[in-house]
Amino acid sequence: MTAETLPSIDLLDLVARVDDLAGARVRTVGDLMLDRFIYGSVDRISPEGPIPVLKINRQVSMLGGSGNVLRNLAAIGASTNFVAVIGDDAVGQEVSGLVQKEIGTEPLNLVVEPKRQTTIKERFVASNQQLLRADREMDRPLAHETCAQIIDRVQENLSSVPVLILSDYDKGVLNQKTLSTIIRSALEAGCQIIADPKGRDYSIYKGVSIVTPNRRELHEATGMSVDGDAAVVAACRHLIETCGIKGVLATRSEEGMTLVTSDGVVEHLGAEAREVFDVSGAGDTVVAVLGAALAAGLNLLEASCLANVAAGIVVGKTGTAVAYGSEIRQALLARNGHSSQEKVSELDAVLHRVDQWRKAGYKIGFTNGSFDLLHPGHIASLQQSRSACDRLIVGLNTDASVKRYKGESRPIQDQSARATVLAALEIVDQVVLFDDDTPLKLIEAIVPDVLVKGADYTLDQVVGGDIVIQNGGQVILADLKDGFSTTSTIAKIDKSKSS
Repeated sequence: MTAETLPSIDLLDLVARVDDLAGARVRTVGDLMLDRFIYGSVDRISPEGPIPVLKINRQVSMLGGSGNVLRNLAAIGASTNFVAVIGDDAVGQEVSGLVQKEIGTEPLNLVVEPKRQTTIKERFVASNQQLLRADREMDRPLAHETCAQIIDRVQENLSSVPVLILSDYDKGVLNQKTLSTIIRSALEAGCQIIADPKGRDYSIYKGVSIVTPNRRELHEATGMSVDGDAAVVAACRHLIETCGIKGVLATRSEEGMTLVTSDGVVEHLGAEAREVFDVSGAGDTVVAVLGAALAAGLNLLEASCLANVAAGIVVGKTGTAVAYGSEIRQALLARNGHSSQEKVSELDAVLHRVDQWRKAGYKIGFTNGSFDLLHPGHIASLQQSRSACDRLIVGLNTDASVKRYKGESRPIQDQSARATVLAALEIVDQVVLFDDDTPLKLIEAIVPDVLVKGADYTLDQVVGGDIVIQNGGQVILADLKDGFSTTSTIAKIDKSKSS
């Protein structure tokens, strides 16, 4: 199995199906927690003992556990009814707010158990290296009343939900009795069931459509070797035969994934990641994308391919990350030879990339335009922009935006063609389209370190210049290359046609 191996699926058709994930209805139940990342720098060793002193400069809190499944579902636009448990504490209130932010108008199905501590995992990080993880959680089983509420909320209108995801982190929500009742109800309602499993006894997941163990979990659950394709397939078949499971999608890190089903399907999906930075949360991405794809009507093999692509995206990022629909589309296009399309992204994906670049110490530049009929003047401006930064983002006017200020005859090339040409340039690192008359919203969101505009503007005329300067950045007016403009080029073409 190589990194280029993919089953016989029409990738361009699969690209078109990515949009179907948005709005797909999925119900998720599992162990919810808060992940907190505390970042700082280490410049000395403590005089109190041989330990580093972390000088904290910022912290980031996000949903963890089943909450990371929710984050991934939200990133691809899927609609999820989310069932989980929190304690009646400050962390629980923070988690509740984050869940509400992710699910929007969906019902807030969080069961609050009195006198329970909400699970929180705090990671202390310096120079992208974890120094310590501190967990605060309560080991006692959930109260009988809490379990009853979980079951009631999962069962409510279950027949209207095509896919149920069980996100098991072994924190008590999916105990054996609760699991068996939920699985039975889901089967009666006609749901497909995906389980991200924990523990060694997979018989508790009897009846589910597919489980998604990683390689270590597969070994622990079967006691069998998982070295090589044949061994992984044998271990998957053992789970299917002994635990009453219909299928296994085994995630194998740099070796990709293996799909085995009870009706004889065996597929090895090659690894998608170019470079692995962090595997945190990749399993959550797999079940989220797999669930949304099945809910959208894709078959199991197609859904597994999308999950594999998504996993390759998140392990190429640092921290507990998510994969956006635009990134999945771009990765599929790249597999089909359209590599430049990787650079054309929606704003949410761009902002994540900007965060990664900033963590690496890169200076972020931004410029914008319609770039219709790319000419040497455009290239000169882009070269000047790129020379002033480490990573260059180009804001590109949509077709509708161009028509509003240049007339109905423009643009000559549509936005897809213009974006493709820009993305093919080595000096351009990211292209993002905007539909407004100005790129102000993009600049406000990105807050570039360098904002570049042509020298036919003055500093006070540059849209967003005040924002950049207020945040410690700079505005550069690029020299214009005489004798080149799209308008004059079009005029020359029209003149030659009429002569």
